[in-house]
Amino acid sequence: MKKSYLLAFILLSFCAKIVAQTGIIKGRVFNESNNQALQYATVFLQNTEFGAYTDSVGNFEITGMQPGLYNIEGSSVGFETEIVYEVQVTNNKPYYLEIGLKEDTKSATDSVVIVASPFKKSEEAPLSLRTIGTSEIQRNPGGNRDISKVIQSLPGVGSTVSFRNDILIRGGAPNENRFYLDDVEVPNINHFATQGGSGGPVGMINVDLISEVDFYSGAFPANRGNALSSVFQFRMREARKDRLGFTATVGASDLALTLEGPTSKKSSFMFSFRRSYLQNLFKILGLPFLPTYHDWQYKHKFKIDEKNEFNIISLGSYDLFKLNLEQDSTDFQKYVLAYLPVQTQWSYVLGTSYKHYGEKGLWTVVLSRNMINFDAYKYKNNDEAQEKLLDYNSQESDNKFRVEHSARYGSWKLNVGAGSEYSRYFNRTFNKLPFATVDFNSTLHIFKYAAFAQVSRSFLKNRLTLSAGTRIDGTTYNEKMANPFRQFSPRFSASYSITDKITANFNTGIFYQLPTYTVMGYRNTDTKELENQANLDYVRNKHLVGGFAYLSPTNSKISVEGFYKDYDRYPFMLRDSVSLANLGSDFGVVGNGAAASIGKGRSYGLEFLAQQRMYKGFYGIVAYTLVWSEFTDRNGKFVPSAWDGRHIIALTAGKKFKRNWELGAKWRYTQGNPYTPVDSLTSSSIPVWDAFQQALPDYSQINTRRLTPYHQLDVRLDKKWFFKKWNLNTYIDIQNLYIKQIPGAPILNVVRDANNNPVINPSNPNFYQTYFIPNNLGNLTPSVGIVVQY
Repeated sequence: MKKSYLLAFILLSFCAKIVAQTGIIKGRVFNESNNQALQYATVFLQNTEFGAYTDSVGNFEITGMQPGLYNIEGSSVGFETEIVYEVQVTNNKPYYLEIGLKEDTKSATDSVVIVASPFKKSEEAPLSLRTIGTSEIQRNPGGNRDISKVIQSLPGVGSTVSFRNDILIRGGAPNENRFYLDDVEVPNINHFATQGGSGGPVGMINVDLISEVDFYSGAFPANRGNALSSVFQFRMREARKDRLGFTATVGASDLALTLEGPTSKKSSFMFSFRRSYLQNLFKILGLPFLPTYHDWQYKHKFKIDEKNEFNIISLGSYDLFKLNLEQDSTDFQKYVLAYLPVQTQWSYVLGTSYKHYGEKGLWTVVLSRNMINFDAYKYKNNDEAQEKLLDYNSQESDNKFRVEHSARYGSWKLNVGAGSEYSRYFNRTFNKLPFATVDFNSTLHIFKYAAFAQVSRSFLKNRLTLSAGTRIDGTTYNEKMANPFRQFSPRFSASYSITDKITANFNTGIFYQLPTYTVMGYRNTDTKELENQANLDYVRNKHLVGGFAYLSPTNSKISVEGFYKDYDRYPFMLRDSVSLANLGSDFGVVGNGAAASIGKGRSYGLEFLAQQRMYKGFYGIVAYTLVWSEFTDRNGKFVPSAWDGRHIIALTAGKKFKRNWELGAKWRYTQGNPYTPVDSLTSSSIPVWDAFQQALPDYSQINTRRLTPYHQLDVRLDKKWFFKKWNLNTYIDIQNLYIKQIPGAPILNVVRDANNNPVINPSNPNFYQTYFIPNNLGNLTPSVGIVVQY
């Protein structure tokens, strides 16, 4: 058997070697402000002899190169040079690339070509912006082709020891992030998402359809609202235009199929579908729950003419979370089966965007609808013939419209626009608690509206760039939130080039975000009124960020940034006396209770980044974050939040070898996040345990404990074969290579008899006997992947 595998490997390598090198790159170079084609622009592959000039309509074609990753540079007199990094060239299809160049007024008069930085930097966001290419996402060790895990290699990004991929930016909570897919807002990018948060165990977006991701950890542009900690802009790639093609990917947890190709001379499409096989793996491993997820992603582009284009975007999911009742032999299995509900979740986003290029700028009109549905139920002893403990259904839907105009007038850049939303929230909750039953239906209809403007300009021969913007937001939820000028959101950025390689950067702004729908739509069980309506307000966050950046001629960057974030008006949960900012790292629902906007918080720290983009086959990132994150407790005192990671280190490096081998490694260290101990006495009370089947946190001691410092090494080995009609990529990915484990928060459980019934404490008959189950975190996770592209 081993000889057969070896022979197949040798034959694959030999066949790939003798295939003619027919790599092709096609594309177009244009003025990014008005889409005007640029004739005689230069396009070449860095560190090679391959290149071309554009024709009269801006098109170019480069042929004959060997398959592999290339950095492509586009330039034209009077424009800033643009570099597109790590373009994957293959034999089986042309790579289509559109390169938009930015006009430079100084170079237009002096006939000088301005060389752009290898790291993206905009006038609005001269710092706290990182762009991640699809190759970086795909090859990231331990990333599992999931952007939520990949960004853990960057500074300012916290992580947890668990298998969840909650996005924790600069000490902020998981619900403080916003996501856009080709200008269409996507409320959630994770399967099995926490309602009221944004995290989950697996990402929904298929990286095979993505070209790059812009990740803002601050300095948000004015046209991106309702965010406190980060904004993600996913850009989908161009579909192939020569013929129908497909990609099949067998990953660590799912099977993905992608179909793409032209539908006419002026239109093309991409469609992907994924289905997990986690449920089979979990069953083999004997886990007490069986998750299954499905998702789809779709883009259809219509290029009407040079000045007009129309796109249809869709993303959706369907998730099932069942109990594996056969696995009930260990204490941990019995504990999980006792409290975990059966859950179903589905979601979709459908959006359209229309773009019109005028003589001086771009008009963008976006219309979209999104909806997510949550279902959960639980019966006592998981027996439907017995008492129902939980019956929950909730839906969130938004219908959104946005129009904006971006233009350049000489050295001035302008972006203005407005938007509106109609949102519906529905909640049906039945939850049997120890001394009361929560039972209500709630339907909430609200309108939202916004307007924004941002202006930018360079001075001192382009050494100094300033940008100022503002935004106003309002909603009909209550009277004070209806006034958009109460949510006046100014922002200002500045960047000064001390030398041609060193810049000083600065940003400050005030940002607002609506409370979660679960808080806004909560109704009193007795009065049926919206209990929180009079007490809620927009959450406010004041940012202050400054730093320095050094760029080298070898595609590398070193930067240091300091940040301070000041929160107020954060929803504070009145029953549990805890800020909503501390919740959201577990499955289920957060915020479904009485609350008031009285919470305060702050996070501050320092970030260091040293990054080497692909250069002579090597790439690497050194990221260090020092962060404090604190929110007020029931006494108004600032205490560490659940995201107070303090020291976070991420080291990522990789090397490409001959014959398309690539080896990468990532090492992460975190000091350990705080956690709240359980209230053992209250939890062991018979009516309390019968209702919850798990321990309750003791919020009078909120986040007074901290996990042990944790570190983990992930490695990944890739091998690619390029044939004339198809490609094959295989990889081995191993997470937590040296099997580092730490004790997690211990789990309180009840003692059970031979019939699985809780044992009453003989010294106190109102309570059960309890004990703690060890909760070790960190496991070795190997996986093998195969990608076939035709």
